[in-house]
Amino acid sequence: MYLSIFLPWLLCIPLFVHSSPHEPTGLLISCGSETKQTVPDTGVTYIPDDGFTLVGNKTALQTKDKLLPILTTLRYFPDTAARKYCYTFQAIKGSKYLVRTIYYYGGFDSGNEPPVFDQIIGGTKWSLVNTTEDYANGLSSYYEIILVASIKTLSVCVARNNHTVSSPFISAIEVISLEDSMYNSTDFGAHALVTVARSRFGHEDTISFPEDPYYRLWQPFKDDNEGVVSSQPSLSTSDFWNKPPPEAFATGLTTSAGKKLDVKWPPVPLPSTRYYISLYFRDNRPPKTTSTWRVFNVAVNGETFYNNLNVTTDGVTVYAAEWPLSGHTLISLTPDAKSSIGPLINAGEIYQVMPLGGQTLMQDAIAMEEVSRSFDNPPSDWTGDPCLPHENSWTGVTCSNEKMPRVSSLDLSNFGISGVLDANINNLTALHHLWLGGNKLSGSIPEMYSLTQLETLHLENNSFSGPVPKSFATLKGVHEIFLQGNKLDGPIPRRLQEKKGITIRVSPKYHLSVRW
Repeated sequence: MYLSIFLPWLLCIPLFVHSSPHEPTGLLISCGSETKQTVPDTGVTYIPDDGFTLVGNKTALQTKDKLLPILTTLRYFPDTAARKYCYTFQAIKGSKYLVRTIYYYGGFDSGNEPPVFDQIIGGTKWSLVNTTEDYANGLSSYYEIILVASIKTLSVCVARNNHTVSSPFISAIEVISLEDSMYNSTDFGAHALVTVARSRFGHEDTISFPEDPYYRLWQPFKDDNEGVVSSQPSLSTSDFWNKPPPEAFATGLTTSAGKKLDVKWPPVPLPSTRYYISLYFRDNRPPKTTSTWRVFNVAVNGETFYNNLNVTTDGVTVYAAEWPLSGHTLISLTPDAKSSIGPLINAGEIYQVMPLGGQTLMQDAIAMEEVSRSFDNPPSDWTGDPCLPHENSWTGVTCSNEKMPRVSSLDLSNFGISGVLDANINNLTALHHLWLGGNKLSGSIPEMYSLTQLETLHLENNSFSGPVPKSFATLKGVHEIFLQGNKLDGPIPRRLQEKKGITIRVSPKYHLSVRW
C-alpha cells in the first residue's frame, strides 16, 4: 500500500499570496475558471483548464470575499465509476519540473467538510489529499513534487479511495520548469522528491516569485532560539546547484560564541524513510570584519552531517541525497573550539525520496492512446497512465504485474463506444483478450498479425464492414472469435476455416456459430 510507505505531505498557505508582474517558466492553471485569473497587484496569470482535461464539472464558490482569484473556482469529479480523473500537460522528455496542486474546498458541494481522496502523477500514487484541518482554519492547501518527465507528457490525476464520500476536486495546478542542476544528486529515473518543508529561518514572511524565479515557497520558521541575525543584502546564488533565492540568506538563527545551536526543524514528526536534505548558511558579518572564522560541525539527530563547515559571506550549502529520518528532527550546530563566533543557519529544504511506481511499457501506452483517440466517446478515465497505479488503471483495461506493465486484456463490452478500431491495436503484443462487443464501432477490422498471445476476440454486434482480416488465421493461440452482428462481407479466410479447436461466430451468411 502506497499510503503506508509515503507520508501525504500537506502544506498550507494563506488565502493571500503576493508575487510579481513577471511570469514563472511553466504552466499556471486555474481549475474550473472560464477566464484567465490574475492575482491582484501582481500580474501573475493563471489560465483556464480547458484543453488540459476532458472530465469533471466546473463551479464557482458562493463565497469569494478575501480569496485569491484562483481559489474562487474549482473543478470537481462526480463520476463514481471512473478510476481516476486526469489533467495532461505537454512536457520535454528528460526535463525537470516542480508540480504543485492547490486545493480550497469552499463548501462547493453544500457540505461542511472536504472530501478525502488520492492524487496521482504519471503511474505513481503521490499522496492522500486531506485538507480538512486547513479548511477549518480558513486556509487553502498545497502539495508539491519534483520529478523528471520520462515521456513527452505529464499527467496529474485525482482519484477516489475508500475514504472518499463526495466528489474529488482541485483548485489550481502549477507545472514549473527547473534547471538541470537543481537537486541533481537524486536518481530521478527511479525517484521523485515530495516536499516536506522549505523554510527561511528567523523571518516572518514567505519568499515566493519573483524573488524565487522557480516559484518555490520558502515558509518562515522560528523556534525557541532567540538569536536572529540579518545578513548583508547582496549575494549571488547562481553557482548554487539548487538556485536558492538570495532572500533565503537574509536572516538566520544563531547563538552566542562557544554554544551549540539546536534547531527543531521541521516542527512535525516524520515517518521512517529516506529524505533529501539541503541546509543553507551565510556569515552575516560585513566582509571586512570577518577576520575570525565561523566554523562548526553539523549533526542531524546526533549523526554527523558535515564536519568543520567554514561559513563565509559567500554562503554555502551542505546536503544529503538520501538521509534516514524518523520522528522529530533535531539539527545541531556545534562550534569549533577555536571559533570565536557562534554558529548560524539561514534556510533549509527537506524532501521525501519517493520511489516511482513505474509506467506502462511505452509501446502499449502509445497504442492505447491511439486507440482512445479513435473512439468518439472513450471512458472518461482513459487519460494518464493506462495501467498504473493498478487500482487506477483505465476502465476495461487489465495489465500484467511488472515494473513496466503490459496490457493483457481490454474489455469494453456494451459500453456504447462509437468510432473506429485503430490499427495500433496490433501493437498490443501482450494482449490475451480483446472484447469490444455490443458497441457502435464501424469501419474495417484492422489486421492483428502481431497479437500472437491473443486467446479470445469478441467484436460482435457492432457495425464493422469489409472482409474478415487474413491475420486471424495466423493467431495460433486464439480459440474464440465472435464476429456476428456486423456488416462484414467476403469469404472467411480458408486457413481460418481449417483451424482446429476454435469457435467462430459470424452472421447467418457466414454460417452462425460454425465450429471447427
